[in-house]
Amino acid sequence: MGQPTTIAIDGPAGSGKSTLGKLLAEELGYLYFDTGVMYRAVTLGAIRRGIDISDEVQIGQLAEDVHIDVQPPSVDDGRDNDILLDGVDVTWDIRTDIVNQYVSPVSVYAAVRDAMTAQQRRIAQDNKVVMVGRDIGTVVMPDADLKLYLDASIEVRAERRYQELLDRGEPADYDAVLKSLQNRDDIDSNREIAPLKPADDAVVIQSDCMGIEQVLERAKELIRNV
Repeated sequence: MGQPTTIAIDGPAGSGKSTLGKLLAEELGYLYFDTGVMYRAVTLGAIRRGIDISDEVQIGQLAEDVHIDVQPPSVDDGRDNDILLDGVDVTWDIRTDIVNQYVSPVSVYAAVRDAMTAQQRRIAQDNKVVMVGRDIGTVVMPDADLKLYLDASIEVRAERRYQELLDRGEPADYDAVLKSLQNRDDIDSNREIAPLKPADDAVVIQSDCMGIEQVLERAKELIRNV
């Protein structure tokens, strides 16, 4: 078949899927695409238009109407991509505290997920892509050339995230990080629409005893063998 042009990476919060996705995309020269940015962009659009976050109908319509694009970074300011909302660069605007506060409820609305899935597929059709999320192999790109599911125990994921916070000089409490991940796992795995789970044909990489370089080498081995 040759080198895969569409690679799906799913997994729970804190599993390292974003780090793996970025490294793979850089090595392959592909577009790195964390689909979570799209839900953040819709949330930002709703906030800027004064739409009540609990108004599922209006936010669903907004998701249908906006055009979101994800492109390689055009500015060397630490961004992974350019995120465009109706042609306007909102790369850093979608990372603000108010978006963090509201993105979770927005991301579970059925109409929002349907609209974002369509836009994610559009971007995948136009690019060689490493797409990262929680429903990529199962819903967004069920025909992806290679599907990976990166996993680790919740204790290992919590420890990694706790250390990341400390390394950035941010205050951190392991028990609080663990509880936050437990809550996120519960939401992601039990939601009615596109719950988090490995695709039937995904290769599961259990990374409890692996560093990121070992995970990357395992992924590259799988790419070579597609």
